[in-house]
Amino acid sequence: MRTEITMPQMGESIAEGTVVKWLKGEGDYVEKDEDLFEISTDKVESVIPAAEAGYLAEIIVGPGEKVAVGTVLGYLTSDQADVGGSGGAAKPAATAAAPAEVAAEVAEPQPAAKPAADKPDEDSTAAELRRTRSTPLVRRIAAEHGIDLATVEGTGLSGRVTKKDLLGYIEAYPANAADTKAPATTSAPSGGATFTIEAPEIEVGPRDRVEPLSVMRQNIAEHMVFSRRLSAHCQTVHQCDVTHVEALRRKYKQAYADKGVKLSFTSFLVKAVADALRTYPTVNASLSGNNVVYRGDVNIGVAVALDAGLIVPVVRNADELSVRGLSRAIGDLSGRARNKKLQPEDVQGGTFTVSNNGVFGALYGIPIINQPQVAILGVGAVDRRVVVVGDDDSFAVRSIVHLCLSFDHRLIDGATADGFVNAIKKTLSNFPEAAL
Repeated sequence: MRTEITMPQMGESIAEGTVVKWLKGEGDYVEKDEDLFEISTDKVESVIPAAEAGYLAEIIVGPGEKVAVGTVLGYLTSDQADVGGSGGAAKPAATAAAPAEVAAEVAEPQPAAKPAADKPDEDSTAAELRRTRSTPLVRRIAAEHGIDLATVEGTGLSGRVTKKDLLGYIEAYPANAADTKAPATTSAPSGGATFTIEAPEIEVGPRDRVEPLSVMRQNIAEHMVFSRRLSAHCQTVHQCDVTHVEALRRKYKQAYADKGVKLSFTSFLVKAVADALRTYPTVNASLSGNNVVYRGDVNIGVAVALDAGLIVPVVRNADELSVRGLSRAIGDLSGRARNKKLQPEDVQGGTFTVSNNGVFGALYGIPIINQPQVAILGVGAVDRRVVVVGDDDSFAVRSIVHLCLSFDHRLIDGATADGFVNAIKKTLSNFPEAAL
């Protein structure tokens, strides 16, 4: 008996994901919870474990293919004789190709005519059966252009026709399609309306090097462009004195380390943000059409920079945690993010996001809102500066940080935004030692 392997739900605003690579080949035995395949969305790049033990019977969706959440990617079986479409021999793990290799292979698909067939006959091989099981997106594009997929040369797994194959075929043979060209469109991550992006024509010089965008970068690009088009972005920047917080960090740093916890500035910041979100529930809300959804939980996403891009794991119920609890949670999520061990629930349900550009020395960043949220806080570097203090215009050396709030002006006005940031500043300037 076969068990379906499906594309998991990786976040409330994520409707699709891309298979980066398979870590096992057809016929390989997989233990329960053993790493099986790697996927990428605009929010997370994660290694997905096997839900049960068994043999990898068949791979339906190959590396580089983007499919909707819930799409069947392959099958597990407890019977080794059931491996392949007709119990055939196991195949090597050549399916674990890197995204760049896949993109290079499909960069210039060469269409070739093949006999049309509405349905495979009884003598069809497993590879031919798999070839006709293109992704829903590919089948939809083919239907819109009146194209029989059997006439298109596929470069995917076992000759499966990928989106790039199909668009290349349409461009090369427009007479065979109902439309002369398939427009390049970007869909709303939440499944909303699509919009067209005109890519500029770039002349490649002899000394230039061309590399395809990684799956993660493509998804980030799509999500960020969509957010800029959807939300009325507005920003406010504040300077905050965190001298008291720095003193507390020095005082308790070793005690935290003795218990295996890193006491970072981010932990203090997230605590201050969580308290401010309770005071300003509009900043913790979302827009749904003409309705405002006021979130009951305070779930704060903390952006983690990776070599390949950015991931935003979520600290759930952050307002209920102490600084120590936040430090443990942030450390755990950051570590698993860098090791591609995040689970779907780790990136779901965020109501607000903190992005700390300061770790790279930036004065402050101006971040893009992480949909479907309505605000995001960019945090700059903590610098020692000479500032004026007191009414007598005396000078002092203080620890200063800049906070930039990007907010959706459709819902949040300047007064609310500034009040929210001022609440964060007040907590950081006089941070209660009892909260540690």
